[in-house]
Amino acid sequence: MTVAGAIIDLDGTVYHGDTLLPGAASAIDVLRERGLGICFFSNNPIHDGSEYVKRLRGLGVDAREGEACSSGVVTREYLDGTHAGDNVFVIGSDQLRALVEGTSARLVENPAETDVLLASWTDGFHYHDMVDALRAVDDDTVFLGTDPDRTFPGEDGDPVPGSGAIINAVAGVIERDPDRILGKPSEIAVQAALERLDCAPADCLIVGDRLETDIAMGERNGMTTVLVRTGVSNERSLERSAVTPDYVIDSLADIEQVLTSLDE
Repeated sequence: MTVAGAIIDLDGTVYHGDTLLPGAASAIDVLRERGLGICFFSNNPIHDGSEYVKRLRGLGVDAREGEACSSGVVTREYLDGTHAGDNVFVIGSDQLRALVEGTSARLVENPAETDVLLASWTDGFHYHDMVDALRAVDDDTVFLGTDPDRTFPGEDGDPVPGSGAIINAVAGVIERDPDRILGKPSEIAVQAALERLDCAPADCLIVGDRLETDIAMGERNGMTTVLVRTGVSNERSLERSAVTPDYVIDSLADIEQVLTSLDE
């Protein structure tokens, strides 16, 4: 089997916080030597693609302009395409607000003016945010989440609460599930990645540390899926999950084993 492109998760796969995982940079070199296109894709909602390219380069990874995407980028593109002119109220970080300000939607500070409620990660999440959510939502309000990750790896690799935890809290208080969650494994995220790779799902490899996002996205779309053990998923979660990766490796450093197996 020949693969033409690779979607590579970041947090827990390439790095933990500001620490590059051993062998990750060399693994990217191996993918390039094999002629694969690369799309780095993070469910972290606060940075755009160019910021991730700069960060990866700073860590010594061969990352190139246009190769990185995130749930924040997908959210920005979705608001541009679907909610131009609508009033968006954000429960999330200042960085996400800046991304929304760069769209054709309007960022608002008054929850009573809301057409679209967008919930996401923020380390400043507060009781007042839940009050704002109650004031923002009526029967006509669209409720969006940037990504479903309930946790993500912190600086030391241990999990810390992510966007999914906050989205679930907001959903609980307004007694309503999101109309759409935009990051991996959504079809919108799939489309964004494949457009950057310019290849079919069957010709694509996806590598990540999270079964319910990275691996689920690949499994649903006929991609070859590779789980790494350097992030949130472990043997126990593997046993309990309905999602089954095609390959499980200790880290991204072992990606050549997968490529060799695919060649056979």
